[in-house]
Amino acid sequence: MRSIYAFLSLLTLLFISCTSQKKVSKQPNIIYVLTDDLGYGDISVYNENSKIKTPNIDKLAAEGIQFTDAHTSSSVCTPTRYGILTGRYNWRSKLKSSVLTGKSKALIPNDRTTVASMLQRQGYETAFIGKWHLGWDWALKDSTEFGGSGWDAKDFDNIDFSKPIKNGPKELGFNYSYGHSGSLDMAPYVYVENGLVTKQPDSITENTGKYSWWRKGPTSKDFIHDDVTPHFFRRAFSYIKERAVAEKPFFLYLALPSPHTPILPTNEWKGKSNLNPYGDFVMMIDAYMGALNEAIKEAGIAQNTIVIFTSDNGCSPAAKIEEMIEKGHRPSYIYRGHKADIFEGGHRVPFIVKWPQRIEKNTLSDETICTTDLMATCADITNYTLADNEGEDSFSLLPLFDQKPLKSSFREATIHHSINGSFAVRKGHWKLILCADSGGWSFPRPGNKKAIDSLPKYQLYNLKMDPGEKENLWTPENDIANGLQSLLTKYIVEGRSTKGKLQKNDPIDSEWKQIGFIKK
Repeated sequence: MRSIYAFLSLLTLLFISCTSQKKVSKQPNIIYVLTDDLGYGDISVYNENSKIKTPNIDKLAAEGIQFTDAHTSSSVCTPTRYGILTGRYNWRSKLKSSVLTGKSKALIPNDRTTVASMLQRQGYETAFIGKWHLGWDWALKDSTEFGGSGWDAKDFDNIDFSKPIKNGPKELGFNYSYGHSGSLDMAPYVYVENGLVTKQPDSITENTGKYSWWRKGPTSKDFIHDDVTPHFFRRAFSYIKERAVAEKPFFLYLALPSPHTPILPTNEWKGKSNLNPYGDFVMMIDAYMGALNEAIKEAGIAQNTIVIFTSDNGCSPAAKIEEMIEKGHRPSYIYRGHKADIFEGGHRVPFIVKWPQRIEKNTLSDETICTTDLMATCADITNYTLADNEGEDSFSLLPLFDQKPLKSSFREATIHHSINGSFAVRKGHWKLILCADSGGWSFPRPGNKKAIDSLPKYQLYNLKMDPGEKENLWTPENDIANGLQSLLTKYIVEGRSTKGKLQKNDPIDSEWKQIGFIKK
């Protein structure tokens, strides 16, 4: 009998050992949380003088790596999301400036590899929950094309909400999808799950509050603006719980519509920041990030789950930035500008990664990174070799996670882009801006001829000495500026900033000859 018990005990130990080994060797789950219009200085671990307390996001940073020089590829929503999912600079797409609307057609063609489709090939279950804002093709009642800009309620009259959408998340690699088409202030206000509208719109809603406004448009009964952010988090918690017991690893792209307008903190959070509704909204997001972390722990997958937290661009003026500054809070911290701008406040964002199995706690990195780097990072993690036409502007963050010494800078240079299509190129401490203005919404605004005529043609800043971009060092004869300009031209003409075969920008390279700074 004893020998039988000993044999059974040995089998049990072997089973436990094999099971444990299986869990350790399993590819990591990846959760990418993208906030909307959250400023660099809105997270207290990034801003010692922040009036907004974010203990849960601060804890996330303490448990992983905090990047202090992270940038979005654009200073507005849609183009940044394009870069995240494709690993390609947004201005290479057909969208050369501005953003899409809630009725816009699909921006990413189905034959382009995305992070989701690549991870699918590597054995991952993939999910999108939240704000899409990359366009999809609504079914139409008749062959009449859409009319209007997509901002008026009547512009949606020809949509057949009973039929499935086409060219959405499913076609780009997501096994599961649940979300809405554009920003939370862009109609139509309906949820779409796996290509189908969950409930037909039965009313037209509009809100005109100082902070909480949204455009007039068709709305369904299950779409409650105040509850959209909590609703997406709840969906994410359920998805994590469901997938935690499955064999396959998962990738969850949780794209929040907040703290973008409408600024809608729930009753529990109203007034908590002693700042304004925007501050309350950020604190609410922080609380839900704490709940997300707990959901991961309760699911038993914390050790081998990567959590990435960032924003799609800087804080928006809709948050009443001047009002907050008067109370001592600076959403852009020490940096100039805000959402839409080519200045640092437009595209420098919080970027935190937690991966207990690989990243040491309290790690800090001042390497310049970009949100386009998700593609190459996920490829590196899963041993996928990117083709020449995949992730053309994406660099793997894995060496930075491991804190391995780099032979040279992490990336040669990083390209920034503003809402009106203005460019900047950053290499080391030097940043060249290829316009005289902000490229966006702060002073001096594009088109302000009186202000711009007295300014130099371009702008050159040493961000180490002048992080606030106050002293413009550009002159036509400046060798640093001319070198950066040539490098930007090279990246545009070659269709990539990584090593590989030359690629073409969309729709054709010859379009770029229209840009004045490219030398013919």
